[in-house]
Amino acid sequence: MKLGFIGTGKIASSVIIGICNSKIRYEQIIISRRNKKISKKLNKRFKKILIAKNNQEIINKSNWVFLSVTPKVGEKIIKDLKFKANQTIISFISTINLRQLKKMIKVKSKIVRAIPLPPISLKKGPVPICPPNKKVKKFFDQIGSTIEIRNEKLSINFWAISGMMASYYEILKVISNWLVKKGIKRLDAQKYITSLFLALSEDAVVNSKKELKFLVKDSQTPKGLNEQGLNEMSNKNVYKSLINTLNSIHKRLNK
Repeated sequence: MKLGFIGTGKIASSVIIGICNSKIRYEQIIISRRNKKISKKLNKRFKKILIAKNNQEIINKSNWVFLSVTPKVGEKIIKDLKFKANQTIISFISTINLRQLKKMIKVKSKIVRAIPLPPISLKKGPVPICPPNKKVKKFFDQIGSTIEIRNEKLSINFWAISGMMASYYEILKVISNWLVKKGIKRLDAQKYITSLFLALSEDAVVNSKKELKFLVKDSQTPKGLNEQGLNEMSNKNVYKSLINTLNSIHKRLNK
């Protein structure tokens, strides 16, 4: 099987690295030159990667085509590309829905929308896909945890959550910088903060069969530090702001 990637940004490169370090069987991965630095780095790192001259060459040589460009670029280039009916097309584009993709692609190929995130390079993290597809599920299960969604309208909720990734990293950065200003060496501060949040996330995963409100409750003691932190952030509407942001992203995705 030959895999083609149109777009070589962070998400595409993360998926490619995950594939190359997995047990997925593939003959070749054909990538675009769009991000020259990333494409050259991938080509140098992995033997089975070929840099195509243009996007049409990627389609011509691939069984599966991954669309990993921005919505603006996607709207501009997809309609002029000639896809094949026997291809599987997997789109990572956030704001172009299935109906729009089918209209742009024109031929009756299998089209699936997927939401991988950078940890896929470590073969970790969820990958929502819509509509369900056995082969695509099996593929992503080898580099992550696939979640099949039948209703595209419901899948938009997952796209909204994916828009909070940078905000999460910003939280880690802000807390790390606070430690640095208090005299802690930056590497020590970042190691502590990232390790702490990793451990908290792993604990949450282990306990994910019960409601998360119990973790919130169990992590506090009366008049303790965690109770103070939670109360102060709640009183300042930090969590309400989080919901408002998610609603705003969701509204954008529904346009």
